[in-house]
Amino acid sequence: MYSIAEENYLKSLFNLANEDDVIHLKEIGKWLDVKMSSVTNMMKRFADKGLVHYENYKPVRLTEAGKREAALIIRKHRLTEMYLVEKMGFGWEKVHSIAEQIEHIHAPDLFDKMDEILGFPTVDPHGSPIPDKEGNIVQIQHKTLSECKIGDKAKLMAVRQSSSDFLSYLNSRELHLGETVEVKEIEAFDGTMKIVYGADRTEILSKKVCDMLLVR
Repeated sequence: MYSIAEENYLKSLFNLANEDDVIHLKEIGKWLDVKMSSVTNMMKRFADKGLVHYENYKPVRLTEAGKREAALIIRKHRLTEMYLVEKMGFGWEKVHSIAEQIEHIHAPDLFDKMDEILGFPTVDPHGSPIPDKEGNIVQIQHKTLSECKIGDKAKLMAVRQSSSDFLSYLNSRELHLGETVEVKEIEAFDGTMKIVYGADRTEILSKKVCDMLLVR
């Protein structure tokens, strides 16, 4: 069993790991808004527990055990978000902060029951994959809306960022997962896109927004 602080560090390592599983300590400090000395001390503690590969002044990597423990925390978070949306009627923009608290409950049976009641979902309300009860996770490959070309039709599958501000912005434009959009125009100067969807609804989206929308 891990402390709340340890679980938050594990989750940050999971989110920050690049394709080579390398995580720079400065990124951890920035993500968690903590001092580098605190990061270093926690990485040494994790190394003693077999959760990371750590050497002084070098990036860290999660061990297989570390990946599993981090994924199980992510599982609790994403299952909770899905339960809040599907069974309790919360908007997708409101569930992240609640799940941040519930994810620290140490009751595997509770989350397994959530999983069962939900019908064993593979993604959360924001389209992110949910690890299984063994910590296995299937990464889904999507491209960003900003990679599409004029005339392309694409289905919105996930969002890269789940802040309440961003999701409220999408709500105000009635842009939700599962919506099919067609790219009508792309501004050459800054990548701004004109899209149509639904009952002939038209919106202008900045490149920043398009970069955060994952499509198929």
